[in-house]
Amino acid sequence: MEGIGNGIPTGDKLILRGLKFHGFHGVKPEEKKLGQKFLVDVDAWMDLRKAGKSDNLSDTLSYTDIYRIVKEVVEGPSHDLLESVAQMIASKTFTNHSQISAVRVKVGKPHVAVHGCLDYLGVEIIRYRTIDAPN
Repeated sequence: MEGIGNGIPTGDKLILRGLKFHGFHGVKPEEKKLGQKFLVDVDAWMDLRKAGKSDNLSDTLSYTDIYRIVKEVVEGPSHDLLESVAQMIASKTFTNHSQISAVRVKVGKPHVAVHGCLDYLGVEIIRYRTIDAPN
């Protein structure tokens, strides 16, 4: 990670967009029983220069490694809050991949009981290894 601009990490990152899973998160009983679709985006900051020069997968991190973390959390045990789902994704990303210096996780619910047109409602968190990662 090269720095932080306006509170957002700058530099190289892996990008995962539009991940869709069925999960059972929410505070309402029907959300816990029936579940619903969740949309997740992840940005994971790490130095990609070596991989850019070598063209070798061993010098980077496979997108599927992060995808599996998101799938495990969203399809796993129920959480009441999207904030908790996002935090769990960020924490597991740091725990499993020491080369990640910062992570941004966006979790959205496209099907919510709101009268009006919308794409989704959700949360977005940014976490930094130096501040938020477990020791």
